[in-house]
Amino acid sequence: MSASSELRTSRRPATATAPHGVPGWLVALLAVASGMTVANLYYAQPLLSSLSGVFHISTAAAGALITLTQVGYVIGMLFLVPLGDRLEKRNLVTVLLAVTTLALVAAGLATSFPMLLIASLVSGATSVVAQILVPFAAGLAPDHARGRIVGRVMSGLLTGILLSRTLSSLVSDVAGWRVVFLGSAALMAVLAVALRVALPEHAPTTTIPYHHVLRSTVRLVRTHPALVRRGLYQAAMFGAFSAFWTTVSFVLTGPRFHYSPVGVGVFALVGAAGAAIAPFAGHWADRGLVRPMTGIAFVVVALAFALAGFGGHSVVLIALAAIVVDMAVQTTLILGQHTVYQLDPAARARLNSAFIAMFFVGGAVGSQLGSVVYHAEGWTGLTALGAALPLVALLYWTTERRSGAEAEPSPAGL
Repeated sequence: MSASSELRTSRRPATATAPHGVPGWLVALLAVASGMTVANLYYAQPLLSSLSGVFHISTAAAGALITLTQVGYVIGMLFLVPLGDRLEKRNLVTVLLAVTTLALVAAGLATSFPMLLIASLVSGATSVVAQILVPFAAGLAPDHARGRIVGRVMSGLLTGILLSRTLSSLVSDVAGWRVVFLGSAALMAVLAVALRVALPEHAPTTTIPYHHVLRSTVRLVRTHPALVRRGLYQAAMFGAFSAFWTTVSFVLTGPRFHYSPVGVGVFALVGAAGAAIAPFAGHWADRGLVRPMTGIAFVVVALAFALAGFGGHSVVLIALAAIVVDMAVQTTLILGQHTVYQLDPAARARLNSAFIAMFFVGGAVGSQLGSVVYHAEGWTGLTALGAALPLVALLYWTTERRSGAEAEPSPAGL
């Protein structure tokens, strides 16, 4: 059997779904689970100032913790998420969450910064459970409601990203930074059991060997221009997002504002308002507005960074910029996933793997570059970097043909 035919191996329905969509309780569970797992990538962001003091390292070196966690996520996207097409998803999710639990325990017990870095790399790699659950939801949803269902699950994932900073700040202030990681380990253990019990069995969509799965992922990147385009769009947006949130804690705890860790956590809470855009983004995707809303989002992020730069002495303006950046980045993420999931229904896990890996590379670069730029040029330099990234994406967006990247036909005949 050829690789192309094997990639289209027939699949058994995951579960019976109502004609109007996925059961509400299952959507809610997937949303909560996605948010809880992806939060592991961001717990350290508001703790960087404290960790630099604990381990006697510079702020730029502390920023490497965020970068390495995101590098781990990219590794997981490339080598673990494609298994979602090859293995039964419920078993895969259970194993990954068990490893995440152990890695977070190691992070909470870390006695040196290198040990914390290694534990964070592993937990970052296995926290890709969120990106197995999102295409899981997409596969359950009927075609006419896929954007809305994915949007609801993504709203949970994005809320987890944004609330993670607040939760981390509050817990570390009350009980210390170690409890942040140990507490998350406990949550992952509970989540592993809950998903094992509640998720329907989901048969693999292909039977090809693992190394062929990885090779087919590379082939998907070569054969789907829309996948590469949306990945690069989101890499620019997520790079700006990561640069902002990696460095804003230094601004708030610095001599200008003198925020405590709790204050940083409360500030991070304002960004959670951005998650409200997710269902709307899904609706726009279902209505065929992917291209225009993508261009608008690029412009909005550039303007938000300009606002943050000019209003650097006003925490209100910085908070407003944070909300706008979060909303725009989440919008392009959901629009991108909607486009990518249409390319080949039998390869959604692999498509999602390549898409997320591409833009998390942008996030890792944004985190590290943001730390370096902030250390060298301050907040003004950082906001200039944040505005430049979406403007570069906007220039690339102008080369997109209206009937090309968005409406690329699926090899599976979608």
